[in-house]
Parts: sequence; C-alpha cells; structure tokens
Amino acid sequence: MEEFLKKYNTSEEGLSSNEVTKRQNQNGLNELKEKKKKSAVMLFLEQFIDVLIALLIVAAIAAYFVGDVIDSCVILIAVLLNTVIGFIQEYRSEKAIEMLKSVTTSYAVVKRDGQVQKIDAKELTIGDIVILEEGDKIPADLVLIETNRLKVDESNLTGESVPVEKSPKEEAYMDSNVTLGNGVGIVTAIGMDTSIGKIAEVIQEEKGETPLQKKMDKLGKTLSVIAIIVCVFIFIFELFRGIPIVGTFLTAVSLAVAAIPEGLPAVLTLTLALGMQQLTKSNAIVRRLLSVETLGSCTVICSDKTGTLTENKMTVRDAFFYNENKSLEINALCNNSTIRDGKTIGDPTDGAVLKYSQDNNYFKEDLQEKFPRVDEIPLDSSRKMMTTIHENGEKYLVLTKGAPEIIIGKCKHIDNNGSVEILDDSVKETLTEKINEMSDNALRVLGIAYKNTENIGDNVENDLIFTGLVGIIDPPKENVDKSIAACKKAGIKVRMITGDHLKTAASIAREIGILTDGKVIDGETLDKLSDEEYFEMVDDIQVYARVKPEQKMRIVETLKQKGEIVSMTGDGVNDAPALKNASIGVAMGSGTDVAKESGDMIIQDDNFETIVTAIREGRKIYDNIKRFVKFQVSTNVGAILTIVGTSIFMLPVPFNPVQLLWINIVMDGPPAQTLGMEGSERNIMTRQPETGDILNKKVLIKIFIAGLVMAIGSIALFSYKLAIGASQKQAMTVAFTLFVMYQLFNAYNSKSNSAKKSTYLYLAIIACFILQVLIVYIPELQIIFRTTSIGLTDWILIFIIAATILVSNRIANKIVVE
Repeated sequence: MEEFLKKYNTSEEGLSSNEVTKRQNQNGLNELKEKKKKSAVMLFLEQFIDVLIALLIVAAIAAYFVGDVIDSCVILIAVLLNTVIGFIQEYRSEKAIEMLKSVTTSYAVVKRDGQVQKIDAKELTIGDIVILEEGDKIPADLVLIETNRLKVDESNLTGESVPVEKSPKEEAYMDSNVTLGNGVGIVTAIGMDTSIGKIAEVIQEEKGETPLQKKMDKLGKTLSVIAIIVCVFIFIFELFRGIPIVGTFLTAVSLAVAAIPEGLPAVLTLTLALGMQQLTKSNAIVRRLLSVETLGSCTVICSDKTGTLTENKMTVRDAFFYNENKSLEINALCNNSTIRDGKTIGDPTDGAVLKYSQDNNYFKEDLQEKFPRVDEIPLDSSRKMMTTIHENGEKYLVLTKGAPEIIIGKCKHIDNNGSVEILDDSVKETLTEKINEMSDNALRVLGIAYKNTENIGDNVENDLIFTGLVGIIDPPKENVDKSIAACKKAGIKVRMITGDHLKTAASIAREIGILTDGKVIDGETLDKLSDEEYFEMVDDIQVYARVKPEQKMRIVETLKQKGEIVSMTGDGVNDAPALKNASIGVAMGSGTDVAKESGDMIIQDDNFETIVTAIREGRKIYDNIKRFVKFQVSTNVGAILTIVGTSIFMLPVPFNPVQLLWINIVMDGPPAQTLGMEGSERNIMTRQPETGDILNKKVLIKIFIAGLVMAIGSIALFSYKLAIGASQKQAMTVAFTLFVMYQLFNAYNSKSNSAKKSTYLYLAIIACFILQVLIVYIPELQIIFRTTSIGLTDWILIFIIAATILVSNRIANKIVVE
C-alpha cells in the first residue's frame, strides 16, 4: 500500500482539495473526448468525390450544352439518388463514441481531506483514493490497495467469461463491474488514458474502404480511361473527316454516355438495400450499406469465444459422485446464487451447480426449510473453498465445496451411497485421474464434501466426508460445430480470439472444429513476437487466448496485411476497435451498445449459424453485383464498338444521345435490377471466397466478345438498311431496336444457375420489349427518341440477329472457363 501511495503522491487521508484542483488543471477531467465531427453539408458534398459520379456530371453538362436536356436531367437524377442514399448511410453510422460515453459511470466514492464523499466521476484525478462496493461500476483505471472478497466482471474489456477475483497490487479497469465484496484503489489513469479511453480513441478513426468500394473505384477508373481515350480518338478522327466541330462534339457526348453505365450506382444501391432487407429477416442487421457484400467475400472470421461460440452461461458438463443425492443436496445449499424466471442471479459457478441440482429436482428453497443456514465461511483466494453451516436437528450440517485438491486434503472418509468408508490411497488415485481428465477437457472442477457435528469451532472444515466432483464449463452453442464446418467448406478460415484461459479456449476450439492442426498461443507469447515473426506464423495460429484489446487490433491488421478479408465478431467494449478496423465487424445483439455501433453488422440472435446465413447472402449479393455489372458493361462496350466502327467505316452514328441514354438507364435498368434479385448459385457455399476484381481478365474477354457481336450485328444491319435505300431515321430505328433486343437476350444470358426461378427477370424483359415497341410506334415518343415505324421484315431480321448473342455466349463459356 505504501509504495502506491508514494508513487502517486497521495496519503491514506486522500488528496487535499487544493491538490485535486492542481491535478485537474494539469491532467484534465475524467471524461472521454470526442473528435470533431464533419458537418452534414460536408458529408453530403463528399458523396460527389467519386470517379463514376464525376464522369456522370461531366456527361450531363456536355449533354446540356448541346441541347440534350432530357439526357442531362436523367443523368443528374441518377447521380442525386446515389449521393442522397450514401449521405444517409454515413450520417447515421458515426455514433460509437456517443454510446461509449453513455456506458461510463457517472459517480465515484472517494476519500479526500480525510473525508469519504460521493462526487461526479468526471471530477476524479490521478492519485484519488476510490472506495468500491458490490454493484459499483469502476470509475477510472485503478491499482487496488485493499480488497475483501473482491470480484470484478471485466468481460466487456478482457473477454473473461467469469468475474475475476482481485487482490491488492492488481489493476481494475474503468467501466468494469464489482460483482462481489469491496475494496479500495488509487486512480492511475483517467479519461482518454484509461483502457476504455484508448478504445474510444481507436473507434473514432475513419474506417477504410470496403472491398466492394475498392473494386468499384477500380472499375470506375478503368471505364474513365477507356471513355477518355475513345472520346479523344473519335473527336480527332471526326475532325479529320471534315465533320463540323458541333457534330463532332455531339458524337463525343454520345460516346461519353455510351461508355459510362449511368444506371450502375442506382442498381448497386438497390441490390445492396434488398440484401439488407433479406439479412434482417435472418436476424442480421446491416449498418453500412456497402458492407452487405463484404461478409460474402471474407476469407477469415476472427470470432470471440464467450457469448459468440459459447452460451456465456457456466454449465455442469461432467460429474463424478460417490453419493449423488448428497452431492446434489450440497450443491443446492452451499450456494449464494438464486434462479428466478430461468435467469441466474449471482456467481456464475454457483449458478451452474445450483441449476444442475434444480434440474435433478433438488430445490434450494425446499432444502433450506429442512436445513436452515446459520453461518457461512466465504470463499477467498487463499482458502479456495466455501462452507455453509446448517441446522440439522440438534446437530449441525457442514457443507463444503471448492478446489478439489483442497477439499480432498480436508477429508478422511468418502460417502459411498450412504456407507461411510475410509478415503485411502486407491480412492485418491481414482479421484486424481478423474480430476486430471476433467481438467484436460478444460472443465473447472469443484470437490464436494460434508460432515455432521455437534460443535462449530475452529476445525469445522476438517475431517470432512467426500461425496463427489463436478466439472463446469461455458459450453459451445448448439450446432456451432456445423456452422464452422460450413465455413471451412466455403474456404473460410475461423480463428478464436478470447480473453479466457489457454486450456479452456483450446478445449472448446478443438471440440467445435476450429482447432485442428494449428497453433494455440496466448497474449503474453504474442507480445514477445516481433512484427516480422508474427507475420510469418499468423496463418498457422488457430486460437488466441488471454488476449488484450490492443492485441486484437494487431491480429486483425496482420491478417489484412496478408491479403485476407477479415470479419471480426464480438460483443464487448474490448472488441470495438477490432470491429471498427476489420473488413467487416460483426457485433452480437446481446453485446454492448459500443460494440454494436462500432460494427458493420449486428447478429440479433447471437448465433454463429446466422453468420453462415449472412455469408451465403453476401455471396449471393456479390454474384448478383458481378452479374449486372457484367451485363451493363457489355452494353457499354457494344455501344462504344458500334460508334467507333461506324466512324471507321465512314458511316453516320447509328444512335443519338437520347437513344443511348434509353439503352443505358431504362433498358439496362429493369433487367439489371432484376439480375440483382437472382437466387443463389447452386455451388455458392462450396467454393473459395472471391477476392479478385469484379471484372477479371476472363470476364472481360467474355464482355468484349459480347460487345463485339453486338457491334458487328448493329453495324451490319444499319449498313444494309442504308444500302437498300432506307432513310437514315429508319436505319437508325432498326439499329437502335436491334441493340435493345441484344440487351434483352443478353439479360437472359446473365441469369443465375439457381433453383429459384428468374420470374422478375422474365417480367422485366417482357416489360422492356413492350416499352421499345411503344417508342417505335407512338408518334409522341417518336418525336422524343427520333424514331420511325418499322415493318415485319425488319422485326424478323432484328430477332434473328439478336439471337446470335445467345449462341456466342454459349461458345464463349466453353472457350473461356472462369
């Protein structure tokens, strides 16, 4: 005690008022500080800092200046829709620090100027002497100088599944709960310097881009480069042909519209939103729209143990009784916990043995009427046993439970189903073997004993009669082993990260299939590894035990450096930084508000099986994003090749900007949106995660083939119509309609190989066909789209040529296997 009083320059009487003021001026108040947030206006404006959005705005401005107001308006509507939705998501997502501030305690009991007083917790300063009682929340980081049966629940910060018994000289952390006993501590850190303060600092950092954002950004930049190169080429080429600069600029605008998938942001947003709704039905709430897809791409799940993989409820797993009836009686009576409405109140270990007795029809209330308690010798760290004394007629019944080696040492006899026998060496050998077996299975073992006595004296806990052993553990959740097996089958590695003991963590991990041939290390070992050493061995480590909050961050960051897409699950305050910095943070519904606000997704039922369901949905969403991106980009490639081709062959441009906009937004829109609603591929959970580009080389080859087929067919039919004397408007109408039919056939090509029927896609194809017919034949629409009526022969040619996309797709799929 003296060394800490001296170290923090205080006394047994506490700090003086003058010293408190001085230290508060020097160290500040005991409160969490929030970084200045961006204004709503700034958040909204930031939504426009995107390559695709910038290109769309440029195209809209260009269209307006050449008189295509309709084109300009529709493009800007698409831009506005995307930015508004993005703004709403960002505005609602940054509340983690507010929730963190709300969980911190609001008062503290301190000793100052020799007087015990209750103060606002933010007034605490370093060196203050804090008095702790059962039920208190610890108001700052402390070093303990006095303890009396003190137990602290640190699960929010350390992941430890049971309250920790505290002794003098040990630390106690801000926001932990005192579950038993009392103590006195000296404040060692306040505010942002506390353990929870360091967490607060981390979770305020900006979250990096999701894998989908990176891929879409890369796609946008690629399309930008293509659009610029082609537009410059055509502009120069048309000028050399002697076409007036206004006409040349109009062609360049047409190309800009053709090169950019204007409907892509809206379709992407809709697909992700539909995925969010579907996940909500499966007990998974997504907080960040772009994170819907990320879980489907993840390669590693770093899972907390307590409450995620296990029940977070201590349970008797194994028992070894010489006298079962007596043992169950002792478990119920030598117990300070209660069970009300199915919930355990009190120490988790006591609660476990009490429930075990209750499940076997030994009820505490009934037994207490028969054997009223008259005294108790409480559990402490030195004795490692608890004893209660009860009336038993004119005698006393002494009941004891505790560390098995201690209990056996106090016993001379065993109760063998009512027959009291000598506790000899052979019995001790049997008990030792059973204790070792239970311990090897990571069970917390308790020995149980009793005696009847006429006198209660100093030797009340000696000469006991041994009755049995119980093994207790926080058991795995039902079917969690199947969920982990499903993850492995899907190519996803699962890693356990816990604050629990190494032996306990390894046993649970082995039982549920996480620990196979990999390594188990604890936080102390991890600290000793250099970054280079850890980087080399991180792939081989399957279980982390006794891990501190800052170490969880190191684990996530190292895995990300390895190229992994990391999902981190958790429920405590200690999990918040890792949840924030993982590729996708998955918080448990029963967890702290801080964890929920720091995560990207919340699993409402705390079920690891729900994560597997979310992975399946995430993969389906990613497949559908690839599906409609491939579909829409093939349209753009086809349009670009058609316009470039007609320029090279000295032909007029076959599409005007309004027609191109119709192709890109309206004709692509409904089919693309319904492609975003397709069912899961049949092999969706038996393949490796996809971490590459949305459009890899093989997909790009298929897109180019599809675009080339569209361009050749469109140019050929356009040239043929002009060659046989058709007017330019009629030739353009036929080429325009053919290109639209290409899209409808290509949409069919893009449907999924799913057991679910593509009903919405078929309806969208039919609806788009009807709309195209209306554009061709209704006079008012002919004026807007500059079309004219076409004959039956034209329609036959259009259908025959458009069907070539079906054939070319089959051939491409056989030649270019993804």
